[in-house]
Amino acid sequence: MDLDPLKVVARLWECIAADDWQGASLLLAEDAAIEWPVSGERIVGRANFIAVNSDDAYSETRHVKILRIFADGDDVVTEVEIPQDHVVYRAVSLWTVRDGEIVGAREYWTSPGQDPAPRWRADYVEPLVAD
Repeated sequence: MDLDPLKVVARLWECIAADDWQGASLLLAEDAAIEWPVSGERIVGRANFIAVNSDDAYSETRHVKILRIFADGDDVVTEVEIPQDHVVYRAVSLWTVRDGEIVGAREYWTSPGQDPAPRWRADYVEPLVAD
């Protein structure tokens, strides 16, 4: 197995896009902890991460587009986009990889435009068009 943290995380996104849960499980430490602060959840353990992501609730094919990925030692940051029929999801994920396994992450999932801008800022900002 490749121990390069950036390659481990890039491979995880490839496995997620391909619904390759066996492959994804090989990249996660058994006791990995993944936090989703936006929804107030923590997923503890490889089996739970795979169960959440492989659930039938995600029945649509995932087309994962990595917008950015970079690493600093064991820490990897990704920004991904996953378009669905009804919405486009974006996530910024902060991964920690040790000895070729993902041991933890904090992911911020949202949809562009989901949080409307306050009207009082209109004189100071311009609309951001999605990439």
